[in-house]
Amino acid sequence: MEVSVLNINGENTGRKVTLDESIFGIEPNEHVVYMDVRQYLANQRQGTHKSKERSEISGSTRKLGRQKGGGGARRGDINSPLLVGGARVFGPKPRDYRFKLNKKVKQLARKSALSQKAIENAIVVVEDFNFDAPATKAFVQMLNKLNISEKKQLFVLPSANKNVYLSARNLKRTQVAIASDINTYVIMNADVLVIAESSLGVINNTLNKSKEA
Repeated sequence: MEVSVLNINGENTGRKVTLDESIFGIEPNEHVVYMDVRQYLANQRQGTHKSKERSEISGSTRKLGRQKGGGGARRGDINSPLLVGGARVFGPKPRDYRFKLNKKVKQLARKSALSQKAIENAIVVVEDFNFDAPATKAFVQMLNKLNISEKKQLFVLPSANKNVYLSARNLKRTQVAIASDINTYVIMNADVLVIAESSLGVINNTLNKSKEA
């Protein structure tokens, strides 16, 4: 699949790049995409939720009423879950929500996500660019010229670029990521991928490691 290379003014440079069919041209596997996104979201959870159980409530242990004959539910002390201010039955406890996925599954998920964006024609390849200093205004102008300012964008850079990151930091719909670190969630969460030309080589090397081995 060939894609035209644009400059930051949205103009066609007359050059084209070929997207690797083994990454951008496979049949998307929806289930592995779901599993990878689910793992990413699970890993974001703190898992610090906690409610007090009966043994942790401070209160008298005196039995409040008769066992039978009162016409209501059986209850013991004032810490009973049946009473206002009592404990909670089987409440949440601190736990770790993380779970494991095999590397090949995660790799297939990222390839599936990128292929899905290619199918949707939601990939824009731009020349490598940089800013001399952080400039949000210049970044917004670039978005307008690329006609993507109203969409959620993921900018994929070949390496960390502080000026580009700071220029985009305050923009609600914009996210900047390094090509070697992109994950399935950020790919699927974006409406359009804006990939710097040099990032394609990094993506190819990252996702085709096992094939070369």
